[in-house]
Amino acid sequence: MPEGPTLAELGETELIRRLGAFAPRGQFGDDAALLAQDLLDPAGRGGLQLVVNTDVIVEDVHFSAATMGATDVGWRAAAANLSDLAAMGCRDAVGLTVGLVAPGDTPWAWVEEAYAGLTQLLAAHGGVLLGGDCSGGRQRLLAITAIGRLERGHGGPIRRGDAQPGDQLVCTGAHGLSRLGLAVLRDEALPALAPAVQARAIGAHRRPVPRFDAVEALGASRPEEIPWRVAGCDSSDGLAAAASCLALASGCTALIERNALPLAPELEALAAAEDWCLWGGEDFELVLALEPTWAAALVEQLPGTRCIGHMESPQPEGPLIWSDGGGAITPPSAGFQHFS
Repeated sequence: MPEGPTLAELGETELIRRLGAFAPRGQFGDDAALLAQDLLDPAGRGGLQLVVNTDVIVEDVHFSAATMGATDVGWRAAAANLSDLAAMGCRDAVGLTVGLVAPGDTPWAWVEEAYAGLTQLLAAHGGVLLGGDCSGGRQRLLAITAIGRLERGHGGPIRRGDAQPGDQLVCTGAHGLSRLGLAVLRDEALPALAPAVQARAIGAHRRPVPRFDAVEALGASRPEEIPWRVAGCDSSDGLAAAASCLALASGCTALIERNALPLAPELEALAAAEDWCLWGGEDFELVLALEPTWAAALVEQLPGTRCIGHMESPQPEGPLIWSDGGGAITPPSAGFQHFS
């Protein structure tokens, strides 16, 4: 056996950094890959660029039969990929391919329902199922490659490393509701919740929606005198992780305002509310760093959007700190790990 650290010891971030050594410099730096070459669109109106993303959803890692049915699995698998396209600046999806791995005793009904959920979400955003592959294996997984496009004249790319000191940090919606939904489905100890609250939380967990609408609003709200420069990513790994990611990629520190956290109102009575808002994950909102005038215009135009902090030059406390002098923002000890 080769010596060296295991994947569990490395963690996802360090693993991706090391894998990036096999690709062109900077290729692994964003939510998806932006192809370098320009292509002509079918009408010959000018250039466009393709955006390509791959994501894998694995049984007993990303989903469980105890918390969602096959239709939800397909929907979430598509949503995770389309969210990354939106995080790169795409306004819709071209399509996707699916690699299916499943044990031989998997019922056809499970596969049929998973693809139905996947194509239901995909069709709502202009895309089609392009093909894929299938294989037997010990556990079910869907490996999806999604394709989007950036058309000239409709904004530009959103890159993680494009933030600058002075930018406002903006998020497009509330956070923590998906984590509450997971807690309800797992029957975790919770205060009594109204049935409507439980239903909203479960829906947020099982049926997230990619924020292509936020990309539309981003373009529509840009003041004419401000050039296109947007840093951003999605918050699938958590709000705090997204803000930290932008700060690290841009050589900045993100200062978060505690009283501006986009806490889902359903969480307000919970002791874990702040942790779930910051680190719960799977909310699939966009976290953006923008010039302040543009940020204010976006907040005014897109309901649910708010400024949660700003970017500054690197600070000794690290990439993510409280703006009130409260020090570094660090994750709770027990968080999701891909290779645990």
